[in-house]
Amino acid sequence: MTRGFEFIRLQISARVAWLEFNRAPVNAFNREMVLEVREAIATALTDPEVRVLVLASAIAGYFSAGADLHEFEGMKAPNMRGWVSICHEIARLLRSSPKPLLAAINGTAVGGGLEMALHCDLRFASSDAKLGQPEIRIAFIPPIATTQALARLLGRPRAIRYLYEGRLLGAAEALTWGLVDEVVEPDDLRRRVQDYAEDLAAKPAAALAAIRTTITLGGGVSFEEGMALELETATALADTSDFAEGVDAFLNKRAPRWAGS
Repeated sequence: MTRGFEFIRLQISARVAWLEFNRAPVNAFNREMVLEVREAIATALTDPEVRVLVLASAIAGYFSAGADLHEFEGMKAPNMRGWVSICHEIARLLRSSPKPLLAAINGTAVGGGLEMALHCDLRFASSDAKLGQPEIRIAFIPPIATTQALARLLGRPRAIRYLYEGRLLGAAEALTWGLVDEVVEPDDLRRRVQDYAEDLAAKPAAALAAIRTTITLGGGVSFEEGMALELETATALADTSDFAEGVDAFLNKRAPRWAGS
């Protein structure tokens, strides 16, 4: 199934939705594209056919070139507040997703598209990818909740250095930093991510959502509050049909049949 947007390509295959940035020539994000991303994410996350969402690019050699800087010409505080508020809506959609989120990063990945990928659970990068947040060069900061995501992902010292320097990291260095989770050859990227996503899609959806929620939300609260969240989440899982099915399948040495499979 394919859903149409002007600057986004949304395709669903085997319960995996690929949201591909598609603004030639380099995926520079204008306002219309940002609004389409917000709509496409909401569409995918509320579609019962979708079990996993992948952020990717339809443009060879470019995952994202960041914001189209023509959008920022003459922009002052009131309009910037509106721009960042939309960006934060995207971050909230991604971080509150009950469905696993993956990123397939190819080629140059800077600015907005990469910022969205930071809110995914796992980031797969092609070996020729180059990743960076060069906003310091225009006296700005990355606004898709990126300062907060990077501090949690990389730790404070490394996140600050990354944004201070504004340089591009090759895929191998990004892997050592923890910015990406796996590096694959460019021709293998899509197949690798699709295979991983299909494996996730075959797992119990409620348990996947519980893992994602407790870790994503728990990382921003105290340890005691995180344990309280874990308590309530585990308690709720006990009433799901998948939990009963998983226990019965294990005890009877058979393959489980998850709800919605």
